[in-house]
Amino acid sequence: MKKTFLLLLTFTLFYCNDSDDRIDLTVYNPELTVLENLDNGVSAFSITEALGVASLYGVEYAGGFIYHFDQAAGFLYIASDYSSIGPSSWGDHFDLTNSAEIGAGLANTQQIVDGNLNDNSNVTNGLEFGSDDYVFKIVSDLEFQNYDDWFIPSSGSMEAIFENLHAQGLGEIDENLFYWTSTKDGYSPYVMSFSMSFGGEAFLGSCFNANSALIVRKI
Repeated sequence: MKKTFLLLLTFTLFYCNDSDDRIDLTVYNPELTVLENLDNGVSAFSITEALGVASLYGVEYAGGFIYHFDQAAGFLYIASDYSSIGPSSWGDHFDLTNSAEIGAGLANTQQIVDGNLNDNSNVTNGLEFGSDDYVFKIVSDLEFQNYDDWFIPSSGSMEAIFENLHAQGLGEIDENLFYWTSTKDGYSPYVMSFSMSFGGEAFLGSCFNANSALIVRKI
């Protein structure tokens, strides 16, 4: 009887200790990479508290590369080069002034899609007017890397992508192309080149050009 009791006690202690020592994967683990911690469900707040916000930038995650962490709202912003579709047109040529702020691209993209529904510019320049073959509609409808919530970034986001990814040798963005942003001032859209000679700043372009697409999503 005494022997049986000792065996039961030993089993109970072992089982309890084993249970208590289990690792909580949602707690930041310094022995794992940033990506492994994210995949385990560790919050970006926990990672940046331990390593700083720059540790997130350039990590390939959720369809692209992390380029911004909104520490107030808790959103991660992901960018991916989508220039593989080739140069795409802006769409209808209408008056719109919208936001340059990081994160405004989702609302900007929807504003431009809505504007194209309401305006069919009658300008002859060989590009798209009055159809759905324009960059904002293409990206709004896009399913890419198993995600369907992509949008065209604002000019502020494009500058953050330059600073936090491209200038650090990250993100796989083509320096030889011009990219649309979703920020517009009246009839003039802001565009972006990732060539170092442009200094990492968006600048006013023309709706009558065809440019490449860099797409982003937030999670």
